[in-house]
Amino acid sequence: MDKVRSKDGTLIAFERSGAGPALVLVHGATADHTRWASVLPMLEQRFTIYAVDRRGRGESGDSASYSLEREYEDMASVVDSIKEPVNLLGHSYGALIALEAALLVKNLHKLILYEPAIRLKGSLYPPNTKNKIQELLDVGDREGGLQVFFQEAVGISGHEIVSLKKEPAWTARLASAHTLVREFADDDYIFDPMRFKDLNVPALLLSGSESPDVLRAATKAVHEALPDSRIVDMQGQQHVAMSTAPELFARLVIGFLTE
Repeated sequence: MDKVRSKDGTLIAFERSGAGPALVLVHGATADHTRWASVLPMLEQRFTIYAVDRRGRGESGDSASYSLEREYEDMASVVDSIKEPVNLLGHSYGALIALEAALLVKNLHKLILYEPAIRLKGSLYPPNTKNKIQELLDVGDREGGLQVFFQEAVGISGHEIVSLKKEPAWTARLASAHTLVREFADDDYIFDPMRFKDLNVPALLLSGSESPDVLRAATKAVHEALPDSRIVDMQGQQHVAMSTAPELFARLVIGFLTE
């Protein structure tokens, strides 16, 4: 693991592997850099991978207070530390962070966003989901909190949760479950399409055909806001295609980045 110091002084860790053009991976809520284990062997054959531990998990540091803006700065610090053009890929909460970090850096080559967690109207989450998770965490039931998050907040199916539990990242998810509630901050994020009208880098927006409508709508809205983007529906997939269809996911990513 290597580390860079973010703007507020927090150390942000990442695991570097593979060879080729730089590809920074930004995981979503609950995970750490091990989230990418299912697709990493395919990606690192073509790219130098920088798989980040977002703040508060893995080997990264944290701060006394939390805000999304610090996370944007964290990813910008990682990208800025790489002295070559960088490809940036973010999933879910990490896709929102990657999108905003893209406005802070100068060496971005291409951008891939898989269902950014962006609220367009109403709430991203069913009523009381946040409270349910907090109550479970308060009594030490980390796994219960994770299951409520995935079932109610993300809307993924039971068999997909079973797939997640088999991955190395499940242990990391349990370890970082205390960060779940603070990451409901994405529900307060206001998406302004005009802020991205000059983000002239090629962008790929990925969406699962069976994903919740709120995530599909957010993906479409970001696609429409970016000047040079395309959107691809992954048929039969939901929000965790890296786990349920790793070959498909890797093929789409590699194809876009190498064309």
